[in-house]
Amino acid sequence: MSTILVPAGFSWITLSLVSVATLLQWQALAVGKARRKAGVTYPRPYADKAEQEASNDALIFNCLQRAHQNTLENIPVIVITTLIGALRYPVSAALACGLWSFARVVYTKGYASGDPKRVDAT
Repeated sequence: MSTILVPAGFSWITLSLVSVATLLQWQALAVGKARRKAGVTYPRPYADKAEQEASNDALIFNCLQRAHQNTLENIPVIVITTLIGALRYPVSAALACGLWSFARVVYTKGYASGDPKRVDAT
């Protein structure tokens, strides 16, 4: 029978991954609220161009939806690299993951301003 040795400080990884889950939930709630406000019904993922041009609410919904989608696209890489990095440097990996989550909040708020060009690359 083999054993798994967990490095000291690995418990911080749990907290950093909870920050990722919290980020995703916060974004999902923001998208849902913006969807209702913009009147974009399911199953449409985005407001169409005419709706977006006619309504700032539709524009903000599209921006929030895209920020959330972009975060979802990056989650596999973030989780995998955090876990791999944590095998050797658990505290540093946890800090990096937590910082990424915080940066995504800033990115989402900026992108949700309705002027996504204002937020360059994160």
